[in-house]
Amino acid sequence: MSAATATLDHHGAHAHDHSHDHHELGFWRKYIFSTDHKVIGIQYGLSGMVFLLFGFFLMMVMRWTIAYPGEAMPGMMMLTHLPLVGEFFTGWVERWAPGGVVSPALYNMFGAMHGTIMVFFGIVPLGFAAFGNFVMPLQIGTVDMAFPRLNMMSFWFFFISGVIMFGSFLLPTGAVQTGWTMYSPLADTDQMGVKNVWMHGHTWWLLAMVFNISASLLGSVNFITTAINLRAKGLTWFRVPFFTWAMMVTSFLLLLAFPPLEVAALLQLADRVFDASFYLPTGLVDGGKHIDISGGGNPLLYQHLFWFLAHPEVYVLILPAFAIISDVLPCNARRPLWGHKLMIYAALTLAFLSFIVWAHHMYLTGMGTMMSTFFQITTVLISVPSVILLTCLMITLWGGSIRYNTQMLFATAFLPMFGIGGLTGLPLAFTFLDLFLHDTYYVIGHFHYVVAPGTIFALFAGVYHWYPKITGRCMNDFLGKLHFWPSLLFMNVIFGPMLYQGMIGFHRRWYDGGKYFEQVTSGHLWTNEVISFGAWGLALSQVPFILNVFISIKGGKKVTSDNPWGATTIEWAAPNIPPHGNFVTEPVAYRGPYEYSVPGAKSDFTPQFEADAGTPASQAAVAQAHH
Repeated sequence: MSAATATLDHHGAHAHDHSHDHHELGFWRKYIFSTDHKVIGIQYGLSGMVFLLFGFFLMMVMRWTIAYPGEAMPGMMMLTHLPLVGEFFTGWVERWAPGGVVSPALYNMFGAMHGTIMVFFGIVPLGFAAFGNFVMPLQIGTVDMAFPRLNMMSFWFFFISGVIMFGSFLLPTGAVQTGWTMYSPLADTDQMGVKNVWMHGHTWWLLAMVFNISASLLGSVNFITTAINLRAKGLTWFRVPFFTWAMMVTSFLLLLAFPPLEVAALLQLADRVFDASFYLPTGLVDGGKHIDISGGGNPLLYQHLFWFLAHPEVYVLILPAFAIISDVLPCNARRPLWGHKLMIYAALTLAFLSFIVWAHHMYLTGMGTMMSTFFQITTVLISVPSVILLTCLMITLWGGSIRYNTQMLFATAFLPMFGIGGLTGLPLAFTFLDLFLHDTYYVIGHFHYVVAPGTIFALFAGVYHWYPKITGRCMNDFLGKLHFWPSLLFMNVIFGPMLYQGMIGFHRRWYDGGKYFEQVTSGHLWTNEVISFGAWGLALSQVPFILNVFISIKGGKKVTSDNPWGATTIEWAAPNIPPHGNFVTEPVAYRGPYEYSVPGAKSDFTPQFEADAGTPASQAAVAQAHH
């Protein structure tokens, strides 16, 4: 059965149900345990933004101790005076931040959890799960995801994983302190003297990741099945917008790359809880004493399993950003997306190559020259499809009639910011340079240029772009620009100096900012303060956004059209705040997804869901004629 036929059967079988038999659900079924893809997308989006804010807070605490080591952090002692929870925080602060001074253990804890939360609990849920769930079914013209209950289960697995990860801060051991990568044998042996291993932060981290990965796997299967089988009539593969293509490729990456990490977590859990030694070699010594373990394991096995996931994970972070930008740029440049097919092939190539570059993270493990040469070549090769994607988006702007609304500002800023992130990654592809730059702030600056002013700017663009479809109102453009310009400034104040710091030897794990490493840092410690002030300035820059999101729900300007931006893809055929079933009539795709400024057309956009002149204007009539 073809995709179009499957779609027709799906719509035909359920059209009567959606139109007549649907009954109003109660609050819990409608908003909490919902199977509606739109509600689940909003649940993922709000949860992801909460996690991003929390992860950002952890980073700000870290930046304080880097800039002002040994000094009490303002506001830390205020936690002990909070009503109801002040007594708890008194003990917590006394242990981890005595006198308000961030301890090395707390710095390590916040460092490990910052990376974990921002990647697995912030950007992926917001970029992939939230936008994918809300937009993709609308964009391909279907009524819901292929497996609605599986979709609900995916979100609640994610929610459980978040509760476990948050809860680990309250354990006697605190949360994990061994980096977001959780390398063995350090992670396996940290605080081994704890009597109850089930009350250890490392154990909770592993359990949380098992739930988180399971949520992603359930979502991936659902996305792939939906995109293949439930496309609207006429929506052939090359009429499918790049947004949906990118989400489907991202789903395949998650489906293929996450199982090795889940296995790695379960094996590490066995090392911790059941005294196995999958990653623990014989002869480990801690504090001058041999550790009582069975031994025989291999720590490098964990690194291979972790990075086999973690490099495709980079493209799990990036592809949803390109997906969003590919909708926002053509719409606001009033130009077709240049190289639509080329971008699809580039995304598929990127996905394939992402599975054969993982060991460039492991040059320092002592691999042979032949193997390192192979990974150097594949790492350089993977930059080619990335450049193709970026170039196509830049050419799309050429000759356009550009509208610089807020989403377009974020979208255009994404291009050079991602470009800087990509270019600064090329030196790390080569062993002779990586040996010096590995584990320095250069790596931090490179990666964050990709995911902070890169991916996160794209996510902001997406929020501003699809907000009218979600709420029926526009976000305030003045507050949006008040959000954008300081964010752009402070992003570069933070991450630009990090590249410089890394090149002079600043190590990424110095909790005191290199205070006691004068041979490296002499005369350069001022950069720590500049970066830290940039981080706090970036935090203030998000206040207009947060206010804008919530105030605009009721106070934003009402949109008078279901297609306020004059866009061309099928989701704009649905009513604002789409009802159960999404569409009033069955959508049909008559043309490609980016028909902007077509010569001879009556307007500067021709939606793919509108019939050409001389054909039946009613989509229902078209569907009937087909039957």
